Amino acid sequence: GDRYPHQMSGGQQQRVALARALALRPRVLLLDEPLSALDAKVRASLREEIRRLQLSLGITTVFVTHDQEEALSMADRVAVLNAGKLEQCAAPAELYERPATPFVAEFVGTMNRLPGRLAGSGRVDVAGTRLPVDGPVPAGPDVEVLVRPENLTVTADEEGGATVTSASFFGAVTRLHLDLPGGTRVKADVPSRDAGGLTPGARVTVGLAERPVLVVARAA
Repeated sequence: GDRYPHQMSGGQQQRVALARALALRPRVLLLDEPLSALDAKVRASLREEIRRLQLSLGITTVFVTHDQEEALSMADRVAVLNAGKLEQCAAPAELYERPATPFVAEFVGTMNRLPGRLAGSGRVDVAGTRLPVDGPVPAGPDVEVLVRPENLTVTADEEGGATVTSASFFGAVTRLHLDLPGGTRVKADVPSRDAGGLTPGARVTVGLAERPVLVVARAA
């Protein structure tokens, strides 16, 4: 149309700005939080458009964002900075599944800390389960084990030692907040179709997926 950019919606303004930048045929494109001021639906749409353009044109793109979902869904490699220090640079899946430092583990996504005890031979005992340790093993024997919410299993059990304190519905997934024996509080993500009886106050049994875990020194 005949409108100026300032007369357009936020999403249209960003499309114009992107077109102007691409018209210069840059070798490297820098995008500094281009989607931060947009509503969720427009942001998701533009995210896909930018990714398609970047792939089709083959332009190296540096995308600065505080939105982890944007970083993990759009990038080939993600760099995590902490106070100006590079903590890790890796593919999104590696960053999430195999964080190089405790900071990355807790900064990217959600992470639970569970008390554990080193069992030798690169394994750790946590919540009655012995799991392999992924990464360096701190001096022990008492440690903290970092576990993602989706790697906890929750089963309704009137004799269970844990209690559901709240449940938040997010479509396909429901996030449970749980009190474990000993006072530890954790978050668990379960398929919503299986969460019918997992309501606040319900007694449950909590288990861990059989997979390597990251272990850090227990806080004093």
